[in-house]
Amino acid sequence: MFHILCDFDAKLVIFHLFLLLLRADFENMTIKKAEFSSSSPTLQQCPNDVKAEYAFIGRSNVGKSSLINMLTNNKRLAKTSSTPGKTLLINHFIINNEWYLVDLPGYGYAKRSKTERDKLQRMITTYILGREQLVNVFVLIDIRHDPQTIDREFIDWLGVSNIPFCIVFTKADKLSASKSKSAASAYMEKLRDTWDELPPYFVTSSENKTGREEVLDYIEKIQGDLKKA
Repeated sequence: MFHILCDFDAKLVIFHLFLLLLRADFENMTIKKAEFSSSSPTLQQCPNDVKAEYAFIGRSNVGKSSLINMLTNNKRLAKTSSTPGKTLLINHFIINNEWYLVDLPGYGYAKRSKTERDKLQRMITTYILGREQLVNVFVLIDIRHDPQTIDREFIDWLGVSNIPFCIVFTKADKLSASKSKSAASAYMEKLRDTWDELPPYFVTSSENKTGREEVLDYIEKIQGDLKKA
């Protein structure tokens, strides 16, 4: 009887420790605080801080602002608009006072003048290649559309430039779950013509919060690796 009680008590202690670990993991991936920090027209004017930065970018009207608001659970953090191409600056948001979420201007907005497009391209390129604090780029792709040349060129450029990145498929709620999964898989398979090792990818929906935990867990893992380094 004594041995049975000891065994039971030991299992109870282990169970409580397991619950504590689960609670700790949950708290780690929870965004408790998300605030606007700055808008910068150039790399030199970005925050003078050493915190890790995670940049989000994609074609205009890909749902970037909605995704950022969904991830941070703050509908008013990033400004959304029915008119594409509104983001013209490098926007920094400080998350949990630990890392920055960076909202970069969208690319491929045809209604801009060539001068404006060239200026935004220089801004994006300079930031991505020159920002030492940048640890990962999240490339947003509308899951409903066939692969676009401009997205593929940007993805390949990141690879050639040795920039860590992953792909985030947006607007998955516009398709059925099975079609979203097959569309994402088909897109990734098409990258194999030049990619030996495919980048990580996530299927998301700002409408129903699909993929939120997966993206935040990915950031949390990188944060953990940085702390160990």
